[in-house]
Amino acid sequence: MRLLLDLLFATALGVVLLARVTEPRTLWLLRGYLTLVALAWVVQRYANLPLTSKLVDALVLACSLALAILWQGELRRLMELLGTGRLDVLFGSQRGDKQASGSVAVLSEAAGRLSQLRRGGLIVLDLGSDLRPEDFLNPGIALDAQLSVDLLLNLFAVDTPLHDGAVLVKDNRILSAGVILPLSRQGLNRFGTRHLAALGITERFDRCLCIVVSEETGTLSMARQGRLERPITSRRLHELLSEAMAQTPKGAAKQAGRSVALDPSDSSP
Repeated sequence: MRLLLDLLFATALGVVLLARVTEPRTLWLLRGYLTLVALAWVVQRYANLPLTSKLVDALVLACSLALAILWQGELRRLMELLGTGRLDVLFGSQRGDKQASGSVAVLSEAAGRLSQLRRGGLIVLDLGSDLRPEDFLNPGIALDAQLSVDLLLNLFAVDTPLHDGAVLVKDNRILSAGVILPLSRQGLNRFGTRHLAALGITERFDRCLCIVVSEETGTLSMARQGRLERPITSRRLHELLSEAMAQTPKGAAKQAGRSVALDPSDSSP
């Protein structure tokens, strides 16, 4: 009976962990790690192989340390959610997605107008990653203002002190501006700073999107789960945002696996 309960609880924990991960590469790592842990348990319990058991335990420990380094941000977030009792975020509540759905038209229009003006822009849309100030290199200036086209255009005006950073949007509100995002290491020779920042934040958090407007060419792009789709129109951006907000976690995982067109010609920030 005790063994059955142990297996049930372990299986339930594994299902919860796998269900919360939608980025394919992270999912593969987690599956491999859980498989290795299960193998170590089987060897210890049912096989009288002391040396093999020691080797498997050492391998599990090494992998645990490696994953702790790779996923330090996610592990910190997990501990924060457990400590604050925010189980709705932990188990994937979609409340934030429903509240953010009204921002699609505003974001699409603002991005389109920035593109026409060839005014650089970087907008992070949090769809449930629960981004915190410590997730950024610089959290910028807190605003907590109602999302609007005019406000976005003003924030990205060239003569304003916040135009070089990103704007963080969640639940139809602009939470902060002038945010400095972590940069990605992929495409260093092909993309400018804004595009690398968009890739960097979406690589780390799979429940957020990043809209990029090139200052040099006015090209519109959208980053999601470490992938960049470009060039796109404001109409296409509207479709992508609507699709992303309507997707289930299963659909999001499928979307992440699709290849997207990369345009290396625009290296503007």
